[in-house]
Amino acid sequence: MALNKKQQKQIEAAKNKITRLRELLSAAKKQPDDPQEIPRLEKQIAELNAEIEKIRNE
Repeated sequence: MALNKKQQKQIEAAKNKITRLRELLSAAKKQPDDPQEIPRLEKQIAELNAEIEKIRNE
């Protein structure tokens, strides 16, 4: 199924957010100042991945 331009932009924006979150997660793992930060970042990445799948399945 082909995606329209709006869906493609939404997916691209989500992928960019995931990239930034992965960088933050990597830094948080190297220097764990806040123990709540790592699970929070992992949850946000999972939510964005779910959002991408939802957009693709529409």
